[in-house]
Amino acid sequence: MSRRKLRADERELWQKVAHSTKPLPEALHREKAVKTAPTLRQKPEPQPMDLLKAFGVGAKSALPHGQITTPQPTTRSTQNMDKKTFGKMRRGKLVPEARIDLHGMTLDQAHPALTRFIFTSHSRGFRLVLVITGKGRSEDPYDPMPRQRGVLKRQVPMWLKMAPLASVVLEVTEAHLRHGGGGAYYVYLRRTSRT
Repeated sequence: MSRRKLRADERELWQKVAHSTKPLPEALHREKAVKTAPTLRQKPEPQPMDLLKAFGVGAKSALPHGQITTPQPTTRSTQNMDKKTFGKMRRGKLVPEARIDLHGMTLDQAHPALTRFIFTSHSRGFRLVLVITGKGRSEDPYDPMPRQRGVLKRQVPMWLKMAPLASVVLEVTEAHLRHGGGGAYYVYLRRTSRT
């Protein structure tokens, strides 16, 4: 962008404005900022039922701005499998018996393929399988709209923890670097019941 030269009347106006201002000492500026900071009054936290009763169409939320949060994925502190095998799996010491690569698939293609793969692997008696999702495309710095990347990376663990797959899946964890790292998951399957 090129700068244009100021006209005479604009230059004269700017000179008047520049000469009428006084610099504020830095220490005084910080002190005023501290004194003039708004004080927040503590309101009692509203109960969920009170919020539902008070809410109407077009009404604003009664929660303060900072209290509204997005749901975070829950982290389990305990695993469903024995500690020794889990440690070996996390360190990449166990070799997956089968693998599926979901790269380039849409959600509509990936979900049935994953379901078929997991049930087939379970029926064959496999215990550890590798599901490769990829890390997702990198963020485009020139994209005017922020977009979520790695849809399969987020969806696959949820699918594995929901019915019908949850009935045969014992544990899901991110793969070791030698098996794909953040772009793949180890899926440890339950034993097949032999009757």
